[in-house]
Amino acid sequence: MSWLPELTKSGKPLYLEIADAIATDVSAGRLKAGDRLPPQRRLAKRLAIDFTTVSRAYAEARQRGLVDSHVGRGTFVEAGEALAARPDASREAAEDLTMNMPPEPTDPVLLAKMREGLGYVGANLVALLRYQATTGSEKDKVAASSWLSMRGMVPKLERIAVTPGAHPTITAILSILARSGDTILCEEITYPGLRAIAGLMNLRVVGLKMDRDGILPDALEAAIAAHTPKALYVNPTLQNPTTVTMPTARRLAVAEILTRHGLAAIEDDAYGFIPLKAPAPLAVSAPDLIWHIGGLAKCIGAGLRLAYTVAPSGKDALLLANALKAVSGMASPISMALATQWIEDGTADMIRRFNRAESEARQRIAAEALEGFDYDTNQHAFNIWLRLPDGFSRADLMGRMAGRHVGITPSDAFTVCGPPEETVRVCLGGQITRDRLKTELMVMASALHSPAWGG
Repeated sequence: MSWLPELTKSGKPLYLEIADAIATDVSAGRLKAGDRLPPQRRLAKRLAIDFTTVSRAYAEARQRGLVDSHVGRGTFVEAGEALAARPDASREAAEDLTMNMPPEPTDPVLLAKMREGLGYVGANLVALLRYQATTGSEKDKVAASSWLSMRGMVPKLERIAVTPGAHPTITAILSILARSGDTILCEEITYPGLRAIAGLMNLRVVGLKMDRDGILPDALEAAIAAHTPKALYVNPTLQNPTTVTMPTARRLAVAEILTRHGLAAIEDDAYGFIPLKAPAPLAVSAPDLIWHIGGLAKCIGAGLRLAYTVAPSGKDALLLANALKAVSGMASPISMALATQWIEDGTADMIRRFNRAESEARQRIAAEALEGFDYDTNQHAFNIWLRLPDGFSRADLMGRMAGRHVGITPSDAFTVCGPPEETVRVCLGGQITRDRLKTELMVMASALHSPAWGG
């Protein structure tokens, strides 16, 4: 009854600010299930605003599933809703530090907005538990098209497939393009998942030399002539793990070579939605040859297990649907519904903006803690690519940092050909807080300043 909203003066209509304040305080635990909110006239008087504004705010909160009103009794915070549920500690402990993860949202307003999407999922739960179209409904494809348009892509819906994450999508596409014993090309330092998929399918992988702009056009030309490959795999924006972003001129050069040779390519655009102004995808320049995978794992969250994939043609999209049936059956309709709702109500873009801003903050922490060390990075990357000091080995660092709460992966996991260099990927994202990240990076810096074992 004594609750008073803390209004942010964000420029939104006042009734929405009050509804947002209810969501924030429920998420933060300041309002608990069963708490009674002040009567509308009383709150209007305390805030010195019109009664109808408070009435609209309570109605908005009711629509979001935050509160319920009972005639003669008042308005109460809803019991049993997702917002009132307690986190399961065992879920928190399940984080995989070997993965390159986006930072996790902590803003109560954003968290409350994310949870609102679960209300839509809950209202349609029975329908979402059914088998559905392998590559998504028309509603989901329209949302995917809207999302992809932020990368300058406007494909026909018949070319769009909502797929269960980048990994099974790459597997399905390679099953269309290549057969056992065939060769595929990729960056010389590449996504470990590609190496695992190639090993499973008995495909030969040839790595292409790179510079700070990505794969070298001359290396691509030479590899096509020498190996007659079936496809090129490339991760051109904030490349994992080197953080290199291929500039527009290099993308145009690569697209021209692919077009001239008629070589298909898989463009893994996992990080393309994070930078404010990333170069246009390769698929814009060679749409008839390139399979574009706009994964949601890095820009929204890995738990969704979704990607928005654009096939070179409607016919290719049908081939992809058939291949995915064998690989995974279908993407989760529950995940698709949640992602679509988040895109439609603006939550997905809020998450993307949070990831961008938080990554910038974490990169500043890394720059301060690791001053003087040699590493590649980008202000929007979730990791750094660290070259170890002379005399230090990957085994030294991994041993010294064992048990620490920071994800460090040696170059062995990413190296396609030749001996791995004394380099490691250090992840800055995930559930680790800024303060904990700073501590872990300072511990690592101290370890690297100490004499190497056996030295």
